[in-house]
Amino acid sequence: QVQLVESGGGSVQAGGSLRLSCAASRYTYGSYGSYCMGWFRQVPGKEREGVAAISAGGGTTYYADSVKGRFTISRENAVNTLYLQMNSLKPEDTAIYYCAAYALFVCGGDWYRATKYNYWGQGTQVTVSS
Repeated sequence: QVQLVESGGGSVQAGGSLRLSCAASRYTYGSYGSYCMGWFRQVPGKEREGVAAISAGGGTTYYADSVKGRFTISRENAVNTLYLQMNSLKPEDTAIYYCAAYALFVCGGDWYRATKYNYWGQGTQVTVSS
């Protein structure tokens, strides 16, 4: 099955930046360029929250209202990698961040639903201190 490995998490002060990466391999359907990809985050005791998503070709992006204007999702299909550039970080951005793959070219209006995605990475911790 598809393997997703996140990296780039860490600790940063409020107002700082981090860039997360997600390397994908072992596709069971098409190639990396066939999958909608998403970033989610989760804190203990809360549901997994959709942060951003990007269509298979990279032409359409989606963002949660809480991160619009601060986070940018992108992908490099040639190297099977998904990115999340996070700027102006806030303490409330602290969470474990997961990348996820959905086996369709388009993400759709319900891109933020975790149950939609077929494959998940193991997560990377992001901690923002005030």
